[in-house]
Amino acid sequence: MTMKNLFRTVGILEALSFLILLGIAMPLKYMMDMPEATRHPGMIHGVLFLAYIALAFQRSDAEDWPKQRLTLALVASVLPFGTLVFDRKYLRD
Repeated sequence: MTMKNLFRTVGILEALSFLILLGIAMPLKYMMDMPEATRHPGMIHGVLFLAYIALAFQRSDAEDWPKQRLTLALVASVLPFGTLVFDRKYLRD
């Protein structure tokens, strides 16, 4: 798998894990008093988030991105669907 495909795949998985965490696990935790509901989705999302950040820095170095593009990738990582929007707007060939 190329770095480009790996970055895209991790971005998609990170976005989905964030939505699962915010849309399913957090409501279960706080509305249904199920604190364990965030344990696994939170850990999975954390790993994917860190992988996305690391891959953004690697890809930025490998492809000599402008600093603004890297900054946008980092901001996108904290927004729901942000990684998908970033991919579509800045990385599609």
